Amino acid sequence: MSASQREKDGFAYVLVEQIQAIVAELWNSQARARMITIPYLTALTTYFSYGLLFAFGQLRDFFRKIFDWWQASNLQGYAPICLGLEDFYIRRLYLRIQDCFGRPIASAPDAWFDVVERYSNDNNKTLKRTTKKSSCLNLGSYNYLGFAASDEYCTPRVIESLKRFSPSTCSARVDGGTTTLHTELEECVANFVQKPAAIVFGMGYVTNSAILPVLIGKGGLIISDSLNHNSIVNGARGSGATVRVFQHNTPPHLEKVLREQIADGQPRTHRPWKKIIVVVEGIYSMEGELCQLPEIVAICKKYKAYVYLDEAHSIGAVGKSGRGVCELLGVDTADVDIMMGTFTKSFGSCGGYIAGSKELIQHLKYTCPAHLYATSISPPAAQQIISAIKVILGEDGTSRGAQKLARIRENSNFFRSELQKMGFEVLGDNDSPVMPIMLYNPAKIPAFSRECLKQNVAVVTVAFPATPLLLARARICISASHTREDLLKALEVISRVGDMVGIKYFPAEPKKQQQEKNMIKVD
Repeated sequence: MSASQREKDGFAYVLVEQIQAIVAELWNSQARARMITIPYLTALTTYFSYGLLFAFGQLRDFFRKIFDWWQASNLQGYAPICLGLEDFYIRRLYLRIQDCFGRPIASAPDAWFDVVERYSNDNNKTLKRTTKKSSCLNLGSYNYLGFAASDEYCTPRVIESLKRFSPSTCSARVDGGTTTLHTELEECVANFVQKPAAIVFGMGYVTNSAILPVLIGKGGLIISDSLNHNSIVNGARGSGATVRVFQHNTPPHLEKVLREQIADGQPRTHRPWKKIIVVVEGIYSMEGELCQLPEIVAICKKYKAYVYLDEAHSIGAVGKSGRGVCELLGVDTADVDIMMGTFTKSFGSCGGYIAGSKELIQHLKYTCPAHLYATSISPPAAQQIISAIKVILGEDGTSRGAQKLARIRENSNFFRSELQKMGFEVLGDNDSPVMPIMLYNPAKIPAFSRECLKQNVAVVTVAFPATPLLLARARICISASHTREDLLKALEVISRVGDMVGIKYFPAEPKKQQQEKNMIKVD
């Protein structure tokens, strides 16, 4: 067989693999989209759009192969390091719209921030920064309580800690990386989430991905919500435990999976499971939904399974005193065995924590790689978290914390309600500061993002692989630092762009009806 024939066969094989992967992803998208009722025409046009992009991308790759036959290869016998569906997706889909992602900013992520303008001379393959900046309304950052900007209580203390300590400890916690601030922070976090003890890490993602393999291993069972964050997915895979998935936020299906797995036992041997951990999130970051925690806790108690709760997006943002979904939904923290959270959202800092029993935290300090080998959290970042928690609890001597919590709730519910009245398909629950607006069609992703930016509103659009292929969306994050004028401007721009792009999938509420409701409220 000639070399050219082998290359053709290899290309055909790769093409078949990519088609199979696309079909599998479409099937998974349908399975994961059951909770969302997608209009038939919208689903059809979305499939058709992706089909066109895929077909033309493959056609361009085919012709590129032909032209490359006459050019000398620079691989020198090495296999291509980037090959497969991911590489095809990046080249033929992502690069077309990469100006909608990774936009650099030149200020603190407050209610308004400066976005650096970029341009491309090669059809978006590369983007170059300019010296121009645009002041935009920030609807993308996780700055739920407004602590990411300069704060009258937090900022002076952070600056003082920088002078006293340094930007970094340059050491792991078990060596020279534990300062008085780290000890104070762990005590502060344990008190805040109402658990006996806590341990902190320098990165939120690692908190999940490094902790799960320590908690459970071969012979154990992890039952995970189907829409859990990627850090949980990677942590579960790395643990060596058997992983089973239950339908998103569906307690009856969780009970069914638990019952079946307990009855069957471990694969092949059918021995009883050494340990069972059920992993859920407080607020799901791509859906904006609150976890049905009371029902899930009751089921886990019934079947003697541990509950692992990821409160990355809920701690500090919901609940009367900001203590998360347990406080909001009336769940005793003693019924949640492992509580995880991050400091990157409501506290304006970085890192994450695990809170639980003293025995659990002591075990993690002896065995967790993220504690033993990683550099400890920066002292100024630790001070920022401590100060933010004190403001939330009113220990700064003011009521600013309570005002922030009331404002984030009021802003979130107002914005969600207004978007729904306009006819947008908005996911999530009341009180959640995360509200995805469904876009679906791939052409609407860059159109929505670019048009909003032109009108000085910065939004985050999310598509595959962060979401199923069919369920692209714009994710709005509301902050306590947003004023009512900010929100009204954002609604005006989003409504105008929504009409232009065609993403109002439901009939809008008549204006007269809205005015009557407003008059009733005033009366």
